Amino acid sequence: MTNPRHDAIDGMKEADGMDEVDVLVVGSGGGGLVAALAAQARGLRTLVVEKSQYYGGSTVLSGGSIWIPNAPEILRHRAAESPDDLIAYLEAISDGTVSRERIRAVVEQGPRMLAFLERAGPHMRFEWRPDYPDYHPAAPGGSVVGRSVEALPFDRRELGDLDASMREPTLRTPRGMWIRSNDLHAFLGIRRSWKGKAMFLRLLARMVRAAITGARITTRGEALIGRLRLTTLDAGIPLVLETPLTQLVADDTGRVVGAHVEQQGRTRVVKVKHGVILASGGFDHDLPMRKQHQPVLTSDWSMGAPENTGDGIRAAGDRGAGVALLDDAWWMPAIPWGEGKLGLLLFERQIPGQFIVNGDGRRYTNEAGPYTDFVHDMIAGENAGVTHIPSWLIIDEQSWRTNMFAGHLPLPKIPWAPVLTGRTLPTAWTESGSVKKADSWAELADMIGVPADNLAGTVDRFNSFARQGRDLDFGRGDSAYDNYYGDPRLPNPNLREMTRGPYYAFKVIPSDLGTKGGVLTDENAQVIDVHGRPIPGLYATGNTSAAVTGHGYSGPGGTIGPAMTFGYVAAEHIASLAAGTSPSAP
Repeated sequence: MTNPRHDAIDGMKEADGMDEVDVLVVGSGGGGLVAALAAQARGLRTLVVEKSQYYGGSTVLSGGSIWIPNAPEILRHRAAESPDDLIAYLEAISDGTVSRERIRAVVEQGPRMLAFLERAGPHMRFEWRPDYPDYHPAAPGGSVVGRSVEALPFDRRELGDLDASMREPTLRTPRGMWIRSNDLHAFLGIRRSWKGKAMFLRLLARMVRAAITGARITTRGEALIGRLRLTTLDAGIPLVLETPLTQLVADDTGRVVGAHVEQQGRTRVVKVKHGVILASGGFDHDLPMRKQHQPVLTSDWSMGAPENTGDGIRAAGDRGAGVALLDDAWWMPAIPWGEGKLGLLLFERQIPGQFIVNGDGRRYTNEAGPYTDFVHDMIAGENAGVTHIPSWLIIDEQSWRTNMFAGHLPLPKIPWAPVLTGRTLPTAWTESGSVKKADSWAELADMIGVPADNLAGTVDRFNSFARQGRDLDFGRGDSAYDNYYGDPRLPNPNLREMTRGPYYAFKVIPSDLGTKGGVLTDENAQVIDVHGRPIPGLYATGNTSAAVTGHGYSGPGGTIGPAMTFGYVAAEHIASLAAGTSPSAP
């Protein structure tokens, strides 16, 4: 399946016509690649430059969900939702910090963006996630029915030589054991349902099939980026790697008309006729900048793409761009395994037999709630003067033996297994210092450095809630979102008494999927200056821009969906202005 044309475009050091283009896109994640496709489709000569030696940005590292209510694939299965309900939901979770015009743009243009992608070529195909609710389903306009789609599974062999330059995800399943989001939901019930066991056998069959055929099937963010990359290739869009943005160029009127990029150690000037679209990610790994705006952080714990150091945000700031939400991120609690390795905590926090305590040995939030909300509460507690970083997630022996946890399967030791199995803690875990095991609550309290009396009181109170089936302190299990990865056999899928040791405590720190703050943009994705005026010729999307959900998080794919949408919106706006027509109202 090797295509020599791939190498000619992706591996080149100079693109034909690179010195002058109609549209320059900075960044090759989901938002950037969609922007490039939309601009090229409108007849604009487009170039994509990428700082890294790999394409895909943080999108390729992600779960790959795309939160787009009324997506074409969703409407093939159910009736359309009211745009007013969707706007009400986004206004509720953003708490009035985002303009209605910008919210309306993502609601109305998101489905158009996906319809455009489906027309753009045979690679862009999606499937619906019907059962995964919004992160705040009880909010006005919220839904327990899924509003996300994801790319269909994809064979990386189709990329040919381009495969080597696609970023590898941080979290990877064993080769051949590809798993979709809906598959994962079933698989997590491996010890409690025949459906989970059947899914395990299906995954093993996929591994065998891959070993025989050589298939390299992938899903989630990898599948999305792989499909987008092939589509940009078919469209003839050059993508130049190892070419970071260093400066934006403006004319005497303040219009952005070009950019300085670095290539092979020298600066090149790219003249841009119609617009620059910044899709270069946030400032995930610029620790000094993060400490300035998020002083609670002491280490670089981000899971975003390593090259995300705020280049686009700074370049736009030099041109007078306003900024917002720099104090926030798409937070995700995680276990620090050492040597820069992190284990994200998603479904583990919805296991019924677990709770999380601070340095006082007390619970402080709904553990099963949305991950960004969880870390917001962790940070608030730390800022209030009580140690919350780290916190400790505690499970009992029953939870350890019946639930998948941090990549460990609750199965007897299987020597040939490509994943962690067995009854004992993996040696690497205990050596990391991030896991403690004790036979009693008092012993565990001593090991993690919390007051024993407080921890004992927390256990008693938690167990009383479990017997009642209701968490009277934090409402754990009241939301359909909480229940998604819980145990449906229980009256409250997220609560079970913890009475039998040994007990295990896992250190929890605030990681993230990327920063949330960036430059201010309007409903056309135009960058707004500090005086509230659009900067002509300059656009931004994804984590380079301040999130359209404010401090909130809409649902699975609530980062990627808006990033792709506003990449499309930016290209459409540029094309309309270039054609001398009024941009269509979002």
